[in-house]
Formats: sequence, structure tokens, C-alpha cells
Amino acid sequence: MAFDGIRDYVSYLEAHGEICRVKRPVNPVLEIAEIADRMVKSYGKALLFENTSTKFPVLINAFSSDTRMSAAIGRANPAEVARELLYVFENMSGKRGMIEKLSGLPQMMRLLNLSPKRRSGRGRCQEVIMEKPDLSLLPVLKCWPYDGGRFITLPLVHTKHPVTGKTNLGMYRMQVMGSDSTGMHWHRHKTGARHYQAWKEEGKRMPVTVTLGGDPVYTYAATAPLPENIDEYILAGFLRKKRVEMVRCLTNDLWIPADSDIVIEGFVDPSEETVVEGPFGDHTGFYSLEDKYPVFHVTCITHRRDAVYPATVVGVPPMEDAWIGMATEKIFFAPLKMAIAPEILDIHMPVSGVAHNLVLVRIDKTYPGQGMKVLNALFGAGQMMFSKYIVALSNNVPLNDYRKVAESIFENVRFNRDILILNGPLDVLDHSSDTFSLGGKMGIDATIKMPEERDRSINDNPEAVSNDFTLTDDIVAGLKSLSDISLPVILISVKKPSEGFNMKELVSILPGSLRNEGVYSIAVDNGADTNDLMMISWLILGNTDPSRDFYRLEKGGIFIDATSKSFSLPFFSRRWPNVVSSDRETVELVDRRWSEYGIGDFVASPSLKLFGLIQPGGAAVDNKQATT
Repeated sequence: MAFDGIRDYVSYLEAHGEICRVKRPVNPVLEIAEIADRMVKSYGKALLFENTSTKFPVLINAFSSDTRMSAAIGRANPAEVARELLYVFENMSGKRGMIEKLSGLPQMMRLLNLSPKRRSGRGRCQEVIMEKPDLSLLPVLKCWPYDGGRFITLPLVHTKHPVTGKTNLGMYRMQVMGSDSTGMHWHRHKTGARHYQAWKEEGKRMPVTVTLGGDPVYTYAATAPLPENIDEYILAGFLRKKRVEMVRCLTNDLWIPADSDIVIEGFVDPSEETVVEGPFGDHTGFYSLEDKYPVFHVTCITHRRDAVYPATVVGVPPMEDAWIGMATEKIFFAPLKMAIAPEILDIHMPVSGVAHNLVLVRIDKTYPGQGMKVLNALFGAGQMMFSKYIVALSNNVPLNDYRKVAESIFENVRFNRDILILNGPLDVLDHSSDTFSLGGKMGIDATIKMPEERDRSINDNPEAVSNDFTLTDDIVAGLKSLSDISLPVILISVKKPSEGFNMKELVSILPGSLRNEGVYSIAVDNGADTNDLMMISWLILGNTDPSRDFYRLEKGGIFIDATSKSFSLPFFSRRWPNVVSSDRETVELVDRRWSEYGIGDFVASPSLKLFGLIQPGGAAVDNKQATT
């Protein structure tokens, strides 16, 4: 199913009871984000804000349900796409190279015949041309209090390579710097950054065009983990079962979807100095901090007469991007299975892992060492290289049953036998590693062990964790045992003094019952809700470097330091980012106005549970100044 722009998609959502229209005036600065955060975490509807003090309404939470996500990619559900791709890949085994495979199958030829179609003339996206391009006329959001400014959060960024002519569609946040300029936040691992470097080497100005909206499938395609030589609009055509019509931009030679809602044309000059961009409350649930990025200069803005401005908010999970990630793990499971590890039965990235911190893999295990084999293969597979933790599980474990996943880990894993620790590339937004975009990674073989894999020197029947213990150190603010749900875990709430604290001191006073094989002690910051296991898992996955923060104790127990590394000794070498949260003023404003929005029963702010984790210092804490 194809949609003719966002208005068409909104009509579909209304027909299916999936959207609320908000007629009350709202402020794009902080207010919209706070409303959207409440709705997405309560699994509410999409929102169309019709009065934004601009001529453009704002659509948000457009993807945050299974129904909306499926509609956005033009299918009944993502599994339908996965079945088609699996059929294709299973029938490619006789072909040798990828080009031969693509050209040798009728199914793939059908996909290739859905490549974008260029046409002459203007598209609907060019019905209105701004006399003078002015980004202030768009309802660009400021989402969180410590954001460096307003950010375009769903930009579809079009670039091409200056030598090969290969095009790319990516999504890179854009901080508005002025009426006709933004930052261009493309990470070093992304295709847009490689195109930028190529233009720099050519000594030429780089054409860039950003589109907003159009068929929502374009937004999904821009996020999809495609190989660099595959046109994202081929995937879009395949999903919507209709070719994407492209028109030429007015001030550069790039081509864009004719049904886009808003088009921002311009260029990046690689000879210019980069500028400071950020901070930004990111999808990790922490602020990504200031850094230097290129400047995007706007030369033209056009739009449809009925244009809608699309936006999203990211922050502490779950957020809207979680549904995009769930679609991706289903759609791209087939090529991963066929190309990397055929024994993989299922793959899942829990929401608390924010896409790159945790991957669960269920395998058909038939020989000893197979779990480790899969772990090694995945850490080198495409964008899987950014994964911090990968867990291999046996075929009897449903990956979306986190209780059973946890039980399998605690039952089957012994640290000196089943753990793979290595150093490698991390997502540039990972804040826990000592080195930017490089740090520790952990593979966990939680499969049932075969006789050949068992080491008689390892106790495979560890003692149950005891509740009979005390910790009297002033650093410990609270203790919580998870023995009530049969997990051998103790959560230790830690309050570090401002002069700093070395976690080894806490390790040294752990009682004997917490040092036994199979017992896990996990330190979290005081202020974390130890009754909210999703919050705890998010903090563990986000705040740890596996090569630094795991301690194996003398009796075999494991201690994990999942606290923030601010106020830690020795000093953490980088600035530690704050948790993303609304401020109290915005929370109180939305509380007062909730009944006026007309979007259903009152929903309390998710930020209320986060205030205890916020540290002084703005978007980040400078560890070296923490003791002054």
C-alpha cells in the first residue's frame, strides 16, 4: 500500500482509530515532546498538532504501534516482508556472486523493476516555493531542556558520491543554526560521512537535499541497514509495491520523491570549518554531547500546499524508534540468517538495549562450541559490529520472554567458560567506553551445554543467593534481592560522595554469600527504581563497558558496576552525559493543560521516575570538576 504524502497517511490512521488531532495551541519548544513522551510510553495514539504557530501541523508518534508501523511500510506486518525475503535468499544458494544472485532470480528482478522512476517537471513537493528560505517558518522541535537548540528529527538526507554517482538516503539529525543553516550530524561510520569525505578530497562543494514526509515508507527506508550499494528507494518500492517517482531539485542536481511534504535544498562546503553541534537528548536515553560537524547551507525550501511537518522524539526507552527497530529485526532476519549463520532461528533486540547495546539470538545447536561460533560471526556482521552485548540461547527459549531469557543466562553461563570479551567498534553514541566509539564488547553463550563443553572444575549447580546479608558502608543506600522471582541477583543502590569513590572498595566489603559462583551483584545509582527491571536493564546495558565494569570474585560470583562513572575513581576520561528528562516546569505545564489537548485520560510524566538520576551540570558532568 502506497500513501500520497503525510495527509494521506493521516487519513488512514483516522479511519483506523490510530490518531488524535490536537487543536489547542502548543509550543514546539519542549511542550510537544513532553506530550509525545507520555503518549508513546502509555502505548497511546499518534498525534497531529494542528496549531503550532506556523502554517504547518506536526505529526508525531506516527510509527509507535504495530498497526501504525505495519501501515507505514505498506504491509500487513513486517513478518510478511521477512517471508518474501527468506524465500528469495533460500533460492539464491546456487548463485555465486551477489550481482549474479540479483540478476538470476525472477523475484529479485521484480525488486529491481521497482527502482525509482525519474520524471520531468515539478512534483507536488514543489507546489510552493519560499521566496526566501527560512527555517524559522517550520515548527522545528526542541525536545529536551539541555538540547543545544531546535532539531529536525526526521530528516531524509539525500547525497551522492562525487566519483561513482552512487546515491544515499540517510537520517542524520539537524540542529538549526540560523534561518538558512543547520548542523549535519553524520557519524563517521555512516555513508553520508563517507560521501562528505569524498567531496572533500575532490575539493568541491557537496550538494545535499533534505526531504520531510512523503510516503512514510521513505522514513523507514532511510533507517534500514542496507548495504551501501543498494538504493533505499528500491527497498521503498519493494515495500509499497509501487515505484517511487522522483523529481529533480531546483537548486542542485539531486533527485527526490515527488510526493514529499517539505524539501530543503542546499549544500555542504567541505572546505569550511566544522561547527559545534549539540547537546541532544538521544535515543540512548542519555544526552549525546557537543561535537564538531559540518554546516548545511540552505538554498531553497519548497513544500506541498497541504504539507505536514513530521517529527519524532527520542530518549529513555521505549520511544517511537523502538517500533522501527522491531520492524528491522524482522525484515532483515532472512539475509542475516542466510549470509552469516544458518543455525540462527530468531533474533531480537530488546527495547532497553536501544538497538545496539543488546542482541538476543536463538540458535539450533547441534555441536559443542556452536554458541561461541555464532557470537564470533555476529560481532563482525555489518551493523552488528556496533553491538555491545550479544547473547546466544538455545532453541527452547522464546526471545521476547525476558524472564526465561534471564533464567537461561543464570542457569547456563559460567563466567570463565561461556563469556567472550573483546575490544571493537561501538556506536559513536555509546557513552560508557573510555575511548570514543571504541570499547569492550561481550558475547554470552547461554546455550545448554553439551557434555564436551562442561568443565568438571566449574560448579554447574551454584548455591542459591541468600537474603541473609548486610552492607553497612555509607556508600550503600539500599539493597534489593530478586530472589522473589528466582533470579540470583542483588541490586545495590550506591550513592557516591562528591570527592569520588572507587568501586573496588565496595567490592572488597561484599559478604561471602554474594561472592559465590552464580551470584550476581549489580550496583546502580541511588535514584534508580529497583522495582522497574526495564529501567535497571537499560542502565546496566548503557552504563557498562564489559571489559572494565565486570568483576569476577574469588569464589566465582560476579559484580557489575552499572553506575554512572561521574564521581568515580579513578576519574572517567570523558564527560559523563545526563539522563534525558523533561524539566519540572514543562511537566507541570502539560499537567495543567492535559484536559485541553483532548487526547484521553490523564497520563503522568515518565520523567517523574527519572528526576532522581539527574546529576548537576547540565547535559553532562565534567568528572575532573566534580570534586571542586
